[in-house]
Amino acid sequence: MTQSNRKLSRRKFIALSTTAVGSLLVGSRFAHAQGGTETPTAVSLPPAPSAGPIDLKAAGGMDALVAAAEKEGELSTIALPDDWANYVEIKKSFLSKYKITHNDLNPDGSSADEVEAIKANAGNKGPQNPDVIDVGFIWGKTAKEAGLLQPYKVATWDTIPDTLKDPDGYWYGDYYGTIVLEVNTDVVTNVPQDWSDLLKPEYKGQIALAGDPTAASQAAHTVWAAAYALNNNKLDDVTAGLKFFKQLADSGNLIPTIAKAATVAKGETPITLRWDYNSLANRDLSKDTVNIQVIYPKSGSIAGVYLQAISAYSPRPNAARLWMEYLYSDEGQLLWLKGYAKPVRYDDLQKRKAIPDEIAKNLPAAGISVGFPTVDQITASLNTIQKSWAEQVGVTFAK
Repeated sequence: MTQSNRKLSRRKFIALSTTAVGSLLVGSRFAHAQGGTETPTAVSLPPAPSAGPIDLKAAGGMDALVAAAEKEGELSTIALPDDWANYVEIKKSFLSKYKITHNDLNPDGSSADEVEAIKANAGNKGPQNPDVIDVGFIWGKTAKEAGLLQPYKVATWDTIPDTLKDPDGYWYGDYYGTIVLEVNTDVVTNVPQDWSDLLKPEYKGQIALAGDPTAASQAAHTVWAAAYALNNNKLDDVTAGLKFFKQLADSGNLIPTIAKAATVAKGETPITLRWDYNSLANRDLSKDTVNIQVIYPKSGSIAGVYLQAISAYSPRPNAARLWMEYLYSDEGQLLWLKGYAKPVRYDDLQKRKAIPDEIAKNLPAAGISVGFPTVDQITASLNTIQKSWAEQVGVTFAK
């Protein structure tokens, strides 16, 4: 039995800190974004509408919330591509339950794009104004402090770890992934098992990142994951990761191509480094046409967390609250897990034995040390990677 089909042993979410600092290179997706992670532009915003009900009870209960949401009739989400964390099934399931039209804005946008969309559309009642956002972990506090979010505590609030939510309900974590090696074994017969293996001459022209480390969090976390493994599982210094990727570049093993599912399948980027939920989903989707193995590097990797929030300027706040209730229900959480993204309420689901066998049996077994950075560490490390990549590694990526 391979690593990719044994049950995953997981570290608890409470290892994370909720300390949030300035907005740097975080939260952008390559499949959920290619760039756009710069600090949002300062703009003058109109006053936000007064916040509505703070929780489901204040909203009058689920029946009243559904009625209010269906009266609004629409929900605008942003930067939720179908192939990211099983959002294709999550969106379809939600919309099958309620009489709501879905506006699927900028699916390939970044966290910065999401925050900018709130600012750009503040006061706009149209469908282009996002009601909810799904962004990188450290955007929560900065967006709250900028007055861009409104509070709402879902019915399952108490089962979300305190370290992964704003105490006033302005934002809360949703899921996380771990950096892995995604390998097209139709091209690569000797499958690498660890970071050090990637330096072997046999992998010349075969290794790619799923984004530009100066612009995409997924790629920057990959550099950091290598540093974590090479630093005996310590998170505070990314220098080793930059040196490692300099070696990969100098050897010709690292290619300046941004990997996508299609480039993996075609063998153009047969060894791709990215979040496990993206890799595992691609493995499953491509199983009839290409053989893909997902490898958790033996010497370790790191995790990255995203979060959900409701826009302070949401034109459809009840639909937004209903969306949040769905995502944080057992059903919503299990759909993320089905897509290999570990949901924030995983420990609660596991404790109550609420994870169906058909989902549990497909979860991968990492069996490795996984680092969970604090927000302070995220800010410092990704900023270093962003500033140092060009000088220390020197690889410029073709778009």
